Amino acid sequence: MNYRLFGKSGLRVSELCLGTMTFGTEWGWGAEKEESQKIFDTYAQSGGNFLDTANRYTEGTSERWLGEFIKSDRHHFVLATKYTLRDRVGDINFAGNHRKNMMRSVEESLRRLDTDFIDLFWVHAWDGVTPVDEVLRGLDDLVRSGKVHYIGISDTPAWVVSQANTMAELRGWTSFAGLQIEYSLLQRAPERDLLPMARHFGLAITPWGVIGGGALTGKYLKGEIGRVVEASARRSERANKIAGIVVQEAEKLGVPAAQVVINWARQRDTRLTVIPIIGARTATQLQQSLGCLDVQLPADTLLALDDASAIELGFPHEFLKSDTIRDLVFGGEYAKFKP
Repeated sequence: MNYRLFGKSGLRVSELCLGTMTFGTEWGWGAEKEESQKIFDTYAQSGGNFLDTANRYTEGTSERWLGEFIKSDRHHFVLATKYTLRDRVGDINFAGNHRKNMMRSVEESLRRLDTDFIDLFWVHAWDGVTPVDEVLRGLDDLVRSGKVHYIGISDTPAWVVSQANTMAELRGWTSFAGLQIEYSLLQRAPERDLLPMARHFGLAITPWGVIGGGALTGKYLKGEIGRVVEASARRSERANKIAGIVVQEAEKLGVPAAQVVINWARQRDTRLTVIPIIGARTATQLQQSLGCLDVQLPADTLLALDDASAIELGFPHEFLKSDTIRDLVFGGEYAKFKP
């Protein structure tokens, strides 16, 4: 396992992040404690130090178990958790981005994790109503108190993140160092605005869903889960077509399909720091995913995957890159322009 800087910070994290949503069976799936320990040990023994959980994962079991697993060497690990999603049904202030929920949530996460500090604290999802400055000031207070070291933001529109980091810079507050988003061959919408925004602000990207819930491994093509009844982005004609191309390319390279799709996310844009979140229900599954570290996708494979999963960027992106507009904006000299 190699290491990368987390965004513009000096924090050193491993090139793959372990997602621990599978730690616990409260949601009807996931791993029992013994298997969760094996998953953790497999990751740690490979050199991994970057761990991702959340207040909501398996009703708090993920945080509790993870806190136990890292207790003996707490300072070695970069521990990330989140707030925003509800902790109590029927109580509106036990959810959301506002300061009251933030402060309550972080204290409860600290207790479950049995730690004095959180290395990386994520805003889990944007609620659309809390003022940006309220969120930022609350997070800055947590950093200044020592309870949180770095902050990140997840599942939020690009314009909100842009506003937030610009405001933080102007006011001398802690700014977001990372962006967590769904990103895969099945979900390339972030290429419209989120990824260019992240590149501009120097944010690290920690994509979730990189294997499309397993769809990109070809498991639906093999009929492992029976006939697909309900259509979705992961169970559709388009998804099956892309998965078929992934399987073909994996067979050419002689590697599992999961390694191909993880490395597509890692290699596609070298201008970005992309650290995929990988999860597993068994240590064997995780070991297979970790094998991507020994694989480098050739250019023709990247091109084939890009072509198979291409999306339209839409307005204004398609408009601005048209020959007509480029001719007007660059005075007919675009072909000679080398920024």
